[in-house]
This record gives sequence, structure tokens and C-alpha cells, in this order.
Amino acid sequence: MGADPGPGPGPGAGGGGVLVSEHAAKESANAESKQTVPFVAFMLPSSQTMGTPARLECVCARFRFRAMWYIRRMAWPGKTSAGGRDCESRLRKMTKEGTLYEKLPELKTRCFACAHRCLIANGRAGICRVRFNQAGELRVPSGYAAGLAVDPIEKKPFYHALPGSQACSFGMLGCDFHCEFCQNWISSQTLRDPQAGGEVVEISAEQIVEVARRHRALSVTSTYNEPLITSEWAVEVFRRAREAGLATGFVSNGHATPEVVDYLRPWVDFYKVDLKSFNPRNYRDLGGSLEPVLSTIRLLYGRGFWVEVVTLVVPGFNDTEAELRDMARFIRSVSPMIPWHVTSFHSDYQWQNRTATSARQVVRAAEVGHEEGLAFVYAGNRPGDVGDWENTRCPACNALLIERVGFTVVRNELRSGRCSQCGAAIPGVWTMEDVEASRAAGRRDVAKLDIPKHVAEAEGKYGLAPGDSTGRAG
Repeated sequence: MGADPGPGPGPGAGGGGVLVSEHAAKESANAESKQTVPFVAFMLPSSQTMGTPARLECVCARFRFRAMWYIRRMAWPGKTSAGGRDCESRLRKMTKEGTLYEKLPELKTRCFACAHRCLIANGRAGICRVRFNQAGELRVPSGYAAGLAVDPIEKKPFYHALPGSQACSFGMLGCDFHCEFCQNWISSQTLRDPQAGGEVVEISAEQIVEVARRHRALSVTSTYNEPLITSEWAVEVFRRAREAGLATGFVSNGHATPEVVDYLRPWVDFYKVDLKSFNPRNYRDLGGSLEPVLSTIRLLYGRGFWVEVVTLVVPGFNDTEAELRDMARFIRSVSPMIPWHVTSFHSDYQWQNRTATSARQVVRAAEVGHEEGLAFVYAGNRPGDVGDWENTRCPACNALLIERVGFTVVRNELRSGRCSQCGAAIPGVWTMEDVEASRAAGRRDVAKLDIPKHVAEAEGKYGLAPGDSTGRAG
């Protein structure tokens, strides 16, 4: 799943006022050594404006960058659900026939929403648990939200897409990975882990877009859980968003297939990929494989998406200088202009005893990316602690173009997508006019890469037998 750490406060959010749940207030009081920020509640409009008796409240407490959110039941009995079997039963009712699959003999189906390409027998579900075969028809999630918030686009993070604007983010439940350090495990692991207990509220694509418009967001983003496994719902929302003049984004683990990339291309403007490691063993342990993620990064860039890559730097998992260099070199082999975000890990989910990534460690990771020839490298989750690594500079003359503190753009000196000092073009989708132009631009030239060779070399480096890096189902 993606790295956006759940719904949280940001400029322009919280248009429904500030609401604090008792539980959230208690958590805030107990956050001893962590920096706290105000709690905000973001609500769907009431029945007077939306035609539904429900309100959706995403209450977020953020201690530094640790997020928790709650979707509380209001006056809509029977329309929300908790985790476990009850949740799975309710979710099966909030589905439609999928697009990303093929029908096979004996009522079997082959799903290609993600790189697992699950062969699903009648009455069974795929690895993600949310796509299932019903009498030879693949049913997929539709018509609900497990998280909804309007906050800065920098929080996704996208730094070269509509900087300083608000994004309306929505998410569902489920993931094709089972990361032990997941920051969004409440929603991503609900059907695997009874402790997760994510809740959902029925909502239409039109309602999500209306939320974005009412709060003056310029884009809508599918995030929080792994959006590849809910691609059909994302496209339904994005169709409505395009009609409303909004841009669209996808925050994903990148464990994709060419079929789903081509399905998304007409509807997605910005795509963020988590490159979690360059060690195939790590990907196997998370429930996926390295090769399809590398292939997806190259494919996305070649298909003309605006692509940014994020690596959560986890001590003892992926933080060696050699592995960071491998990741940076691969990104550069696709394009040195792809922004790379290296972000700080905090203890979460099943890795509560792990040490958080220090500011010095994440700065060193950023330095490695720069040394390997990437033009735009950013250090995240350490606002104010990483010096110039939050900012965008011109790669030609080093002029400061966009100054940031955390998710806040303090200054923007770009002029029509160019450096205000030397006039060099700065890659990005900086305005809505750029969004329109990028949709019409078509494919990019990208170097041919022998990705299986990259993976085989990584298997040798990290001590795996050739081909022994296929993800294990969770």
C-alpha cells in the first residue's frame, strides 16, 4: 500500500469544524514525547446537501507523523461495519463486477489487478481478500470509503504536482501485501488482522467529488489502502473528478501489471510508487516481488504518467548504503528527473520496538540519491530537521525554487514551470494547464532495461537462490 499516513490535518481541511473524540483526546494526552498537532474532523455534508442521512467523520490525531483515524457511526444504523467476519460479509454486498479479470473454465477467474495474478476458484477470494469469485464472476469493491480527507498534496507525497494545493484523498480496505511496519494497517490489514477493525461508510463517486469541490481541492487521490486492488472504484471516482475539472492521483505499492497500468492511464495524472527495498527477500517477506515493482516504475514513466517514488527508510530493513544506492541507480536508469522521497520510519503496527529513522539517517539516504545522479531527492517525515532536503532547487543553477516546511509550501519561485533565475525547465505538473498538457502528451521514450537481470543480480547480492523471490501470501 501507499505511504500517505492516513487522513490528517492540513490547511483548508476541517471545513466541518473541529471535533475530538474521547479516544483521540486520550491518545493526545498520552503522546508524551511526540509533537502534537490539533485534531480535525472532516465530514461529508449532511442530508440537506448530499441526499443521505450519513456524515462521515475522519478524526485524525497526528503525533509528529504518526496517524490514526476513526470513521465514527452517526445516524446511519447498519451502514458501517467493523473488522473481521462481519466486515467481510458486509463488504461482499458493496461490490460490482470487475473489469480487470478473465473468465476461465470451471467457473474460475484470473485477476490481473495486481502482480499476484490470482487464479480464483468459485466461492474463493484473491490474496487481497476483497476481490472474490461469485459463480464465475469476479466481484470487486465499490461504493464505500474507509478513509476520506482533504489535506496538502505534499502529504501523499507529491512535490512536483500542483504544489501548495489541497488533495481530496479516499481509501477503501485491503492490500495485496502484509507489511509488518504498515502505517495504514487499520485499513490495509482489516481482513487479515482482527485487531485492525477498520470501518466503512457507503458513499458514491459523486459525493467524493462534491467533497473535493466544496473544500477547493484541485485533485482527488486514491490512497490509504492499496488502490490497485480497488482500481475499478478509483476509475469510477476519477471519471467524475475529470468531469468536474479535477486532477487525479494514485498512491500505490507499484505491484502492478501492464493490464492495470493501461486501464488506469486514461484516468490517472500522478502516480506515486513505494519502492520498499531492493532486496528480493524483503519483498518476498512483505508478500510481493521486486520485479513487478521495478517493471511498473519503468512502465508508468514510459506511458506518460507523472511519477514520484518513495522509500520508507527502515533501520535494519533497507537502510544500508549499498541498498539505497541500488534503488537510486535503478530510478536514475529510468530517468534522473523522477523525484525520489526518502522518508523516516516510526514504530508502528507489528514493529513497535523498532528504532525510528533519525534525521541524520534520512539525510544520508538523500545524499546517496544525489550522489547517484538523481536531480530531485527529498527527505521526509522530519519537518525542519533535514535542512535543504525539503526544498526544490534548480538542477542547472541550484536556485531555490520551492521552499517547504513539512507539508507547507513557504515560497514558490517557479515561473511557468521554469527556474526564475536561469530559465531551465523543471519537470513536473505545476498547474492545471500542465495537467491538461500532460494528458495529451502521450508516451515518453525510456531506455530498455533488463529488469530480470537487475533482479537476478539483487538475488545474488542479498543471498537468495535464483527465482526464490516470489511473494508469500498473507
